[in-house]
Formats: sequence, structure tokens, C-alpha cells
Amino acid sequence: MIKAGIIGGAGYTAGELLRILVHHPGVEVTYVHSSSQAGKAVSDLHKDLIGETDLVFAGEVRFETDVLFLCSGHGESKAFLEAHEVPGTVKIIDLSTDYREEDGTHDFVYGLPELQREKIARAGKVANPGCFATCIQLGLLPLAEKGLLKDEVHIHAITGSTGAGVKPTAFTHFSWRDSNISVYKAFNHQHLTEIGQSLRQLQPGFSHPLNFIPVRGDFTRGIFASLYTRFEGSLEEAFEGYESYYRDHPFTHVTRQNPELKQVVNTNKGLVSLEKHGDKLLIISIIDNLLKGASGQAVQNMNLMFGLEETTGLLLKGSAF
Repeated sequence: MIKAGIIGGAGYTAGELLRILVHHPGVEVTYVHSSSQAGKAVSDLHKDLIGETDLVFAGEVRFETDVLFLCSGHGESKAFLEAHEVPGTVKIIDLSTDYREEDGTHDFVYGLPELQREKIARAGKVANPGCFATCIQLGLLPLAEKGLLKDEVHIHAITGSTGAGVKPTAFTHFSWRDSNISVYKAFNHQHLTEIGQSLRQLQPGFSHPLNFIPVRGDFTRGIFASLYTRFEGSLEEAFEGYESYYRDHPFTHVTRQNPELKQVVNTNKGLVSLEKHGDKLLIISIIDNLLKGASGQAVQNMNLMFGLEETTGLLLKGSAF
């Protein structure tokens, strides 16, 4: 049984992790750390866990675990690891942005299974990808693998309010978010760094612009990304390439239907569909930002790191209604 600990247990990603891990057949959650919630029952905060766990938030940090999930805010994971000496026997999965860039300054492996499953399986430390980055990469990796990204890519992606985290801001209040929509961080979103890194890993020398327009949606969870770029082949050739690339990846599915966001919400699935319009290939890529874009993918990475079947504990069912 894998003993798991969670640092930063009060946020959305920690809540989703717990929802998965308390029912994972190979995991025992030994503690959930939160300095702000210490002493309170986990189910008092994550209320969907009432009746499912008796865990209490811990105020002290402990390392009697096999794996440690870091769920604190961006910048806090690095500060935590600099302040604490984590035993080398403890595997680490970081859900922040702190170690996603493979720049030679750390030993974290970038944790997108559809890109480097084998490296993740051998890793002691994994940097979980960002939610937008996961969704967009799932839409582009098959083209990059074949060296077919020959022009700039245009990306429009809309995300649910949970993507902004649990801490209230002017852009997450219900009265602002409901029946509303807005663009933010146009052309310079922080996830562009890891997207470009992955594309160049498959297609060295790729240097075309990624024109990314992120949008705040008026729904709770999920990401719906539409991408287009110049593509010289036929639609059938595109489908063949995508279906071949994802054939052995259990959570990413290529569909010939027009996908809808509710098909992936509350699941660890990614759906990708394709259309050809003149010389442009239109790619639709959708995920649940809290699961395949965060906590579900973190558990997927944990399964790989410990030699478990990749899908263990993650066959979650969503709803089309």
C-alpha cells in the first residue's frame, strides 16, 4: 500500500486528490497538511468527503510517506522544498508551476504521460503540467511528432472558474463570473513556456508563434480549446496520425464527433477532434481542468512512478447532462 501525504490541503486540487485517493485501491492517505485548517476535519472543508474519510488536517509536516503531493500555490513548492529536507525515499509530485520548465536547475521530470510516460515511470520527482498546457498539448503533440507544425498556431481556450484557485479574487466572485466572459493574459500566458518546451522536444527547431487567447468562462470546471494551423494533408491523414499517437494512451481519445465539455467533466479523459477547412486543420481539445488538468493527472503520474496500472483509481464517470 502506497502511503501518501498532501501539502497544501485546503485548495481545489487537494480536494480533488482526496476524492480520488480515499478510494484508490493501492493508496493510504496518511496525512493532509494545512497550516490554515490544522485540527479541523478534512470533510468540514471538502464537504463532498463527508462519510468517506475521518482525516483531520495536520499542522505539522511529516515525511513518513512514500509519495508527497505538493498542492500549494505557485512559488510555494520551491519555498517548501528549500525549507524542508525531504528524504530521498519519498517521491514528490508538484502541482504548481515551479518545476515545469526543464532548465537544468532541478531534477523534476515534466509529467505529461502522453509525452514521456517512460521518464515519469523512472522519476523520483515529477512536475505536473498546467491545465491549459495539458489541454493544448494534447491537441498539438501528434502534429509535432511528425514534424507537421509548419506555421503559427492560433489557440482560443476557455476555462472554468476553478482554474483560478480557491482564494477569492475580483474575477472569481459569483456575481462577476456568472453570465460573464473575459479575455486575460492574451499572448503571454505562463503555460506557453511548457507548451513550447514539449513541442520542441518532439519537433526540434519549432519556432512559430503560439497565438494563445485564454478566456475566463462562466462555468465551474473544464477547458474547451479550439486550435487551428496550416496543414497540407487530408483530414483522414490527420485522423490517422492522431489515432496512432494516442492508441496506447488510455485517457486521451480521438473522436470523429463534435465534442462537448460535459463529456469530460468529472473524468480524467481528454477528447480531441479534428476538422479540415481549406488549408487549415481545426483541432478541438477538451479536459476537466481539475482532473486531467491537475489532480487526476497527478494520480496518473503516481501510478506510473510506482509501477501500477496507469488507470488505477481513475476510471471516473462524468455525465453528458
